[in-house]
Amino acid sequence: SSGINAEWPLRPGKKRAQRATSNVFAMFDQSQIQEFKEAFNMIDQNHDGFICKEDLHDMLASLGQEPTDANLEAMVNEASGPINFTMFLTMFGEKLNGTDPEDVIKNAFQCFDEETTGTIHEDTLRDLLCTMGDRFTDEEVDEMFRGAPIDNNGMFDYNAFVRLIKHGSKDE
Repeated sequence: SSGINAEWPLRPGKKRAQRATSNVFAMFDQSQIQEFKEAFNMIDQNHDGFICKEDLHDMLASLGQEPTDANLEAMVNEASGPINFTMFLTMFGEKLNGTDPEDVIKNAFQCFDEETTGTIHEDTLRDLLCTMGDRFTDEEVDEMFRGAPIDNNGMFDYNAFVRLIKHGSKDE
């Protein structure tokens, strides 16, 4: 065998999109990339460097799942081409960066910050989160507040919070 995988359909016009994904490695630090590599290798059951429907099926079956062919097809079709490690990382990068841009999140908080101090009292925020839009439970608000920047006066610093959710904590 020449090592060429002729089974994958050639897709004209896809080269540019795949070249743009090469900077995906800049989105993660080395330890994260290593964890993704380990996960990729666990899913790539036949160790050919690509994740295919059969790999997904075998991995899910080993976890006691019985995925349908349609589900497996849908999973594989989320990629814009064959799922090698770079594509796998790109897909996770897109999912993990699925949060709104920083300014959009800040603007949402600013709507409730009448004095534009960059803070909202935690009781006010809890009330808003539990009564408006996609209502949070008290447990979900507690979870959100657990690592949140709240000062001794109960003021929630939403600028610091947005920095935290978009960039992680300084000690990570």
